[in-house]
Amino acid sequence: MKFIPLELAGASLVEIERSEDERGFFARSFCEREFAAHGLPTHFPQCNISWNRAPLTLRGMHFQAAPHAESKLVRCTAGRIHDVIVDLRPGSSTRLRWLAVELDALRRSALFIPAGFAHGFLTLEPATEVFYHMGEFYVPDSARGFRYDDPLFGIRWPAEPAVLSERDRGYAPFHTDRNDA
Repeated sequence: MKFIPLELAGASLVEIERSEDERGFFARSFCEREFAAHGLPTHFPQCNISWNRAPLTLRGMHFQAAPHAESKLVRCTAGRIHDVIVDLRPGSSTRLRWLAVELDALRRSALFIPAGFAHGFLTLEPATEVFYHMGEFYVPDSARGFRYDDPLFGIRWPAEPAVLSERDRGYAPFHTDRNDA
Protein backbone atom coordinates (compact mmCIF):
# COMPACT_ATOMS: atom_id res chain seq x y z
CA MET A 1 0.00 0.00 0.00
CA LYS A 2 1.03 3.57 -0.57
CA PHE A 3 0.22 6.17 2.12
CA ILE A 4 -0.03 9.68 0.73
CA PRO A 5 -0.28 12.44 3.35
CA LEU A 6 -2.87 15.10 2.48
CA GLU A 7 -2.96 18.83 3.23
CA LEU A 8 -5.03 18.40 6.40
CA ALA A 9 -2.94 17.21 9.35
CA GLY A 10 -3.31 13.46 9.86
CA ALA A 11 -5.42 12.73 6.76
CA SER A 12 -4.03 10.30 4.17
CA LEU A 13 -4.95 8.73 0.88
CA VAL A 14 -4.26 4.99 0.97
CA GLU A 15 -3.64 3.51 -2.46
CA ILE A 16 -3.50 -0.20 -3.19
CA GLU A 17 -0.52 -1.77 -4.94
CA ARG A 18 -1.73 -4.33 -7.45
CA SER A 19 -0.05 -7.63 -8.20
CA GLU A 20 -1.49 -8.50 -11.62
CA ASP A 21 -1.53 -11.67 -13.68
CA GLU A 22 -3.82 -13.42 -16.19
CA ARG A 23 -6.52 -13.84 -13.51
CA GLY A 24 -6.74 -10.15 -12.67
CA PHE A 25 -5.02 -8.63 -9.66
CA PHE A 26 -4.50 -9.03 -5.94
CA ALA A 27 -3.92 -6.21 -3.48
CA ARG A 28 -4.03 -5.61 0.25
CA SER A 29 -6.50 -2.98 1.38
CA PHE A 30 -5.48 -3.05 5.04
CA CYS A 31 -2.42 -4.20 6.96
CA GLU A 32 -2.15 -3.59 10.69
CA ARG A 33 1.66 -3.39 10.56
CA GLU A 34 1.74 -0.90 7.69
CA PHE A 35 -0.96 1.30 9.21
CA ALA A 36 0.89 1.32 12.55
CA ALA A 37 4.19 2.13 10.79
CA HIS A 38 2.50 5.21 9.30
CA GLY A 39 1.07 6.29 12.67
CA LEU A 40 -2.51 5.39 11.73
CA PRO A 41 -5.00 3.53 13.93
CA THR A 42 -5.27 -0.22 13.50
CA HIS A 43 -8.41 -0.85 15.53
CA PHE A 44 -11.71 -0.57 13.65
CA PRO A 45 -14.50 -2.02 15.83
CA GLN A 46 -17.31 -1.29 13.37
CA CYS A 47 -17.74 -1.36 9.58
CA ASN A 48 -20.59 0.28 7.67
CA ILE A 49 -21.91 0.26 4.11
CA SER A 50 -23.77 3.11 2.47
CA TRP A 51 -25.57 2.25 -0.77
CA ASN A 52 -26.92 5.20 -2.73
CA ARG A 53 -29.47 4.77 -5.49
CA ALA A 54 -29.14 8.06 -7.34
CA PRO A 55 -26.28 10.27 -8.50
CA LEU A 56 -25.94 13.58 -6.66
CA THR A 57 -26.99 12.05 -3.35
CA LEU A 58 -25.31 13.94 -0.54
CA ARG A 59 -24.54 12.43 2.86
CA GLY A 60 -22.98 14.79 5.39
CA MET A 61 -21.48 16.66 6.98
CA HIS A 62 -21.28 14.20 9.91
CA PHE A 63 -19.06 13.65 12.94
CA GLN A 64 -19.21 12.30 16.48
CA ALA A 65 -18.39 14.65 19.35
CA ALA A 66 -15.75 13.83 21.95
CA PRO A 67 -15.25 11.56 23.76
CA HIS A 68 -16.62 9.40 20.94
CA ALA A 69 -14.85 11.11 18.01
CA GLU A 70 -14.20 8.49 15.35
CA SER A 71 -11.53 7.97 12.75
CA LYS A 72 -12.67 6.47 9.45
CA LEU A 73 -11.15 4.59 6.56
CA VAL A 74 -13.51 5.20 3.63
CA ARG A 75 -13.48 3.36 0.30
CA CYS A 76 -15.90 3.59 -2.64
CA THR A 77 -16.68 -0.02 -3.63
CA ALA A 78 -19.13 0.74 -6.46
CA GLY A 79 -19.52 3.94 -8.46
CA ARG A 80 -17.75 7.20 -7.67
CA ILE A 81 -17.90 9.88 -4.96
CA HIS A 82 -16.67 13.39 -4.26
CA ASP A 83 -15.52 12.90 -0.66
CA VAL A 84 -15.07 15.90 1.66
CA ILE A 85 -13.46 16.16 5.08
CA VAL A 86 -13.23 19.12 7.46
CA ASP A 87 -10.77 19.36 10.36
CA LEU A 88 -12.73 20.32 13.49
CA ARG A 89 -10.03 19.52 16.05
CA PRO A 90 -9.36 22.30 18.55
CA GLY A 91 -5.70 23.28 18.40
CA SER A 92 -5.07 21.65 15.02
CA SER A 93 -2.88 23.59 12.59
CA THR A 94 -5.48 22.89 9.88
CA ARG A 95 -8.61 23.51 12.02
CA LEU A 96 -11.70 24.56 10.01
CA ARG A 97 -10.03 23.76 6.67
CA TRP A 98 -11.52 21.26 4.24
CA LEU A 99 -10.35 19.14 1.35
CA ALA A 100 -11.98 16.89 -1.21
CA VAL A 101 -10.82 13.76 -3.01
CA GLU A 102 -12.55 11.62 -5.58
CA LEU A 103 -12.87 7.97 -4.67
CA ASP A 104 -14.05 5.34 -7.13
CA ALA A 105 -14.43 1.61 -7.46
CA LEU A 106 -11.84 1.35 -10.25
CA ARG A 107 -8.85 2.88 -8.43
CA ARG A 108 -9.94 1.41 -5.07
CA SER A 109 -8.10 4.05 -3.03
CA ALA A 110 -9.24 4.77 0.50
CA LEU A 111 -9.33 7.99 2.50
CA PHE A 112 -8.12 7.87 6.10
CA ILE A 113 -9.98 10.48 8.16
CA PRO A 114 -8.65 11.24 11.65
CA ALA A 115 -10.92 11.42 14.69
CA GLY A 116 -12.24 14.95 15.12
CA PHE A 117 -12.99 15.50 11.41
CA ALA A 118 -16.39 15.94 9.78
CA HIS A 119 -17.10 13.82 6.71
CA GLY A 120 -19.53 13.96 3.81
CA PHE A 121 -19.74 12.90 0.20
CA LEU A 122 -21.69 13.46 -2.99
CA THR A 123 -22.33 10.48 -5.27
CA LEU A 124 -21.32 11.03 -8.88
CA GLU A 125 -22.86 7.86 -10.36
CA PRO A 126 -25.98 5.78 -9.77
CA ALA A 127 -25.78 2.71 -7.50
CA THR A 128 -22.78 4.00 -5.57
CA GLU A 129 -21.60 2.08 -2.52
CA VAL A 130 -19.26 3.31 0.20
CA PHE A 131 -17.57 1.06 2.76
CA TYR A 132 -16.36 2.54 6.06
CA HIS A 133 -14.03 1.11 8.70
CA MET A 134 -14.96 3.02 11.87
CA GLY A 135 -12.49 3.77 14.66
CA GLU A 136 -15.23 3.91 17.30
CA PHE A 137 -18.67 2.47 17.84
CA TYR A 138 -21.57 4.67 16.77
CA VAL A 139 -22.98 6.59 19.75
CA PRO A 140 -26.28 8.27 18.77
CA ASP A 141 -26.05 10.92 21.51
CA SER A 142 -22.66 12.01 20.16
CA ALA A 143 -23.78 12.27 16.53
CA ARG A 144 -23.42 15.79 15.16
CA GLY A 145 -23.47 17.53 11.82
CA PHE A 146 -23.59 20.82 10.00
CA ARG A 147 -24.91 21.99 6.66
CA TYR A 148 -23.02 20.88 3.56
CA ASP A 149 -23.19 24.47 2.28
CA ASP A 150 -22.13 26.16 5.53
CA PRO A 151 -20.54 29.50 4.55
CA LEU A 152 -17.96 29.15 7.35
CA PHE A 153 -16.20 26.48 5.28
CA GLY A 154 -17.12 27.41 1.69
CA ILE A 155 -16.93 23.80 0.52
CA ARG A 156 -17.02 23.62 -3.28
CA TRP A 157 -19.15 20.68 -4.42
CA PRO A 158 -19.02 19.63 -8.09
CA ALA A 159 -22.83 19.91 -8.38
CA GLU A 160 -25.86 20.83 -6.33
CA PRO A 161 -27.20 17.81 -4.42
CA ALA A 162 -30.40 16.28 -5.81
CA VAL A 163 -31.05 13.91 -2.89
CA LEU A 164 -30.54 14.95 0.72
CA SER A 165 -32.02 13.43 3.88
CA GLU A 166 -34.27 15.50 6.15
CA ARG A 167 -31.65 15.20 8.88
CA ASP A 168 -28.86 16.54 6.65
CA ARG A 169 -31.12 19.25 5.23
CA GLY A 170 -32.05 20.35 8.77
CA TYR A 171 -28.56 20.81 10.17
CA ALA A 172 -27.69 24.28 11.38
CA PRO A 173 -24.43 25.96 10.43
CA PHE A 174 -21.39 24.95 12.47
CA HIS A 175 -20.76 27.00 15.61
CA THR A 176 -17.24 26.75 17.01
CA ASP A 177 -18.45 27.51 20.53
CA ARG A 178 -20.83 24.53 20.83
CA ASN A 179 -20.07 21.89 18.16
CA ASP A 180 -16.40 21.12 18.73
CA ALA A 181 -15.43 17.59 17.79
